[in-house]
Amino acid sequence: MRPQSNENLSGLYWQEFVLVGFEGGPETQALLFAVFLTLYMVTILGNLTMIVVITLDTHLHCPMYFFLKNLSFLDLCYSSVITPNALITFFSSTKHITLMGCTTQFFFFSLLATSETFLLAVMAYDRFMAICSPLRYPITMHPSACTCLVLGSYCGGCLNSIVQTSFTFHVPFCSSHRINHFFCDVPPMLQLACADTTLNKLVMFGFCGLIIVGTTLVVLVSYGYITMTILRMRSTAGQRKVFSTCGSHLTVVSLFYGTLYVMYAQPGVVQSMEQGKVVSIFYTLVIPMLNPLIYSLWNKDVKEALWKLGQKHGAT
Repeated sequence: MRPQSNENLSGLYWQEFVLVGFEGGPETQALLFAVFLTLYMVTILGNLTMIVVITLDTHLHCPMYFFLKNLSFLDLCYSSVITPNALITFFSSTKHITLMGCTTQFFFFSLLATSETFLLAVMAYDRFMAICSPLRYPITMHPSACTCLVLGSYCGGCLNSIVQTSFTFHVPFCSSHRINHFFCDVPPMLQLACADTTLNKLVMFGFCGLIIVGTTLVVLVSYGYITMTILRMRSTAGQRKVFSTCGSHLTVVSLFYGTLYVMYAQPGVVQSMEQGKVVSIFYTLVIPMLNPLIYSLWNKDVKEALWKLGQKHGAT
C-alpha cells in the first residue's frame, strides 16, 4: 500500500505495514515455523495445565497458587498476542498488518507483559509475608487483598500500555512501511518515524526503567528478609522447603526481568534489530513455556496435584 501524500514529508503516513520477520529462504522459514509452533504448543499445554490443576485441587487454593494461576494466564495470553500472527507470516507472501492491527497487538502485549512484571513483584511480597510474618500472613493476604493486588498489577500494566501506545503511534510513519521485527514493538516502530523520536525513547526507557527497577527492588528487599529468616532457621528440612518454593520464583524473575531490562531499560545494549529479535523470542515464547515447567518441577505440591489429576484421569 502506498503512503498518502501531502505537501510535506511529515504529512505522509502508512496505514499498512509489512512484518519482515526473520531472514532466510523457505527452508529457514519452515524451520522457524516448526520451532515457534512447538514452543507455542508447549506454552499452551503447560499453562493451561497449571490453571486447571490449581483450579481443581483444593489443597492449592491459597494465595501463592492464586498468583501462580494468574501468572500462567498472563503467559498464555501475551504469548498468544504475538505467536499466532508470527506463525502466519512465516509462509505469507505479503506479511501485511494494518496500522490498527499493529496498534492493538502492541497495546495488549505491553499491557500483559507489564502486568506480569508487577505480578512477579507481588509474588515476592507474598513469599516474604508467608516466611517472615507467618502469624500475620492469613490476615494480610486474605482473598480480597490478593484480588486487589492482582487487579493492581493489571491496572499498572494498562496505564503503562496506554502511555507507551499513545506516544509510539501518534508519530507519523512515513520513512518505510517495513517493520524489521516479527511483531509490532516500540524500537522497530520508531525506526519508521519521520519525526523526532527523542521524547518517545525517553518515555519508553523512563517508564520501563522505573517499572523494572521498582519491581526489582521489591523482589530484592523481599528476598533479603527471606534469606535472613532462612539463615536463622534451625531445621534443615524447613530451609530446604523454603528454598524449593522460592527458588522457582527467583528463576522466573531472573529470566523475565533480565530480558526486559536488556531490551527496554538500558539504551544501546541491543546493537541491532536482529539481536532484538532473538531477545524478544525469549520473553514472548521461551519464558512463557518455561514458567509452568519450572514451577511443576521444583514445587512438591504442584507435582502431587499433577499426579493426583493424572490418577483420576487414568481411572476414568
